[in-house]
Amino acid sequence: MTTTHFETTKDDLHYLQLLSQSFPTIADASTEIINLEAIMALPKGTEHFLADLHGESGAFQHVLKNASGNIKRKVNELFGNNIRESEKKELCTLIYYPEQKLELIKTREQDIDDWYRITIHQLVKVCRDVSSKYTRSKVRKSLPEDFSYIIEELLHESLSDNDKAAYVSVIVNTIISTGRADDFIVAICNVIQRLAIDQLHILGDIYDRGPGAHIIMDTLRQYHSWDIQWGNHDILWMGAAAGNNACICNVLRLCLRYANLTTIEEYGINLVPLATFALDAYRDDPCEEFIPKVLPGNEIDEKTRLLTAKMHKAIAVIQFKEEAAIYNRRPEWQMQDRNLFEQIDYTRGVCRLDGKEYEMRSCHFPTIDPAQPNALTAEEADLMEKLHHSFRICEKLKKHIRTLLSHGCMYTISNSNLLFHASCPLNDDGSLKEVEVYPGVSYSGKDLMHNIGMIIRAAFEGPSDDYPLDYARDYFLYLWCGKNSPLFDKSKMATFERYFLKDKETYKEEKGNYFKLRDSEAVCDQILDAFEVQGRNRHIINGHVPVHASKGENPIKACGKLMVIDGGFSEAYHHETGIAGYTLVYHSRGFQLVQHEPFTSQRDAIMRETDIKSTTQIVEMSAHRMLVADTDKGADLKRQVADLKKLLYAYRHGILKERRR
Repeated sequence: MTTTHFETTKDDLHYLQLLSQSFPTIADASTEIINLEAIMALPKGTEHFLADLHGESGAFQHVLKNASGNIKRKVNELFGNNIRESEKKELCTLIYYPEQKLELIKTREQDIDDWYRITIHQLVKVCRDVSSKYTRSKVRKSLPEDFSYIIEELLHESLSDNDKAAYVSVIVNTIISTGRADDFIVAICNVIQRLAIDQLHILGDIYDRGPGAHIIMDTLRQYHSWDIQWGNHDILWMGAAAGNNACICNVLRLCLRYANLTTIEEYGINLVPLATFALDAYRDDPCEEFIPKVLPGNEIDEKTRLLTAKMHKAIAVIQFKEEAAIYNRRPEWQMQDRNLFEQIDYTRGVCRLDGKEYEMRSCHFPTIDPAQPNALTAEEADLMEKLHHSFRICEKLKKHIRTLLSHGCMYTISNSNLLFHASCPLNDDGSLKEVEVYPGVSYSGKDLMHNIGMIIRAAFEGPSDDYPLDYARDYFLYLWCGKNSPLFDKSKMATFERYFLKDKETYKEEKGNYFKLRDSEAVCDQILDAFEVQGRNRHIINGHVPVHASKGENPIKACGKLMVIDGGFSEAYHHETGIAGYTLVYHSRGFQLVQHEPFTSQRDAIMRETDIKSTTQIVEMSAHRMLVADTDKGADLKRQVADLKKLLYAYRHGILKERRR
């Protein structure tokens, strides 16, 4: 080392003293360097990218269990023609749903011990394959306490080794003879599921119309490694949890629109006051515009359908009033033109919009005073107080929102990939657009996303020096439907028009410049530069806008610089997209896009061994296999190695003394 290195080491002395507490000797520091260098030589772990789950917990859990078809591919590669197709299907289903599948198998197997013996060997083979990318230490941390030692031994011993064959056979036979075979199979299947996906990225919208957003959140709370870039529907629920009344109304309206109240009920939100109010206020109103869109498998009787329609209209009317209150309170948003109750001629049944008059579908508004159309009635105000209280005191919802906050942000940069849910606001020429996030305070690009994240957190963590609490709570509404919101980025949200106006011309929502210009490689490069994304093969990855695969739309845009992976997980989009979602898989060889066909049910998956059928599109393959050294984690490990080498230098040149144990 030169004098420069000596001086550098002296400059870092305080940090090195702290580092020496963990590595007190030359031997300790050297061992750690060897360990880190070895880790960097391993293949890169597999990342999975999912977007727009929209509460479809069954499909989501199945995709996690089958690792987007990766486990099925590995079973096919490992066993090829050595076992029958039916046996491979059974093995896959067992890995996905071990407890349930075991119960079925035990009812029909004549020699269960023999089946146990064969199956355990097969599962060990699969587990060995999915664990091959990881250090023994990392694999060990993934193992269940009860079987940690046994699984580790089986993973690292082989029947082909004559000296060890008897040892392995005795372990397997003892597992069976002691009555632990079921528990062992469940444990190793869970390990396979866990190791098949190294990192999960969710590009927003866990919440929306599907019945199981709460189940997805419970699943993620137990998941080993994941992050989320908040979507517009996540933000809506976060706003509701923060106490934004307009967000509360929007959440309930969307649930009622699809007659799907499962998540609301699971959170313990009391809708009896809303039902009582709606039955009274709209008792003579058929509420035809508000008849719920019932998805297959969620059939409801006529009485429930009519009640849901009345509740739907009741909360929609209150929503527009609550939104108007916020727009009037925040004139800087320039959204007061969306106060459309003020633009209705209640006598003639027309609404003035953009200088033209449009005929109303109906003009039955028993809770609106034409002189003060945005004022809540005493009954509506009382109802909102109760609903507000229900959302604010819900502990389960609070827990899930805290999880979104701790694992989420507006954007993430991961291994040269820029992830955000929907949009990065742009000017007409493709340059980054300055957006006002607070009166007199504007940002663009990376700074815009960062500061929006700060506003969101201020609503839960208390006011910051930059953003008052009341403003932060109001801001959720702007993020949901504001013209320049990165989570919306359209001219307007035409909810009012779709409910109340006959002319479909009024329904048009003009998309922002990002959606018009994102096919341009130059525009994507400009955004990547602005976010300081490094690397030869860098990408933007989005969700939000469903890709209409059935019409030939390609999810890969801008010459491969942009990937849009909203393929329509939600059943409501299946007829539009022609598929049931995408998973983008990024492994050591490159990118693959997995296109899913609809998932029927967990019962079908277990009983009939049905799976999500998928097709794989090669997006981008690397000339060399990516190692951990080539990733963000690798860059961090390189910095650690450099620091440890400075520590070695300090020990060897007497700058620091070793501390012998």
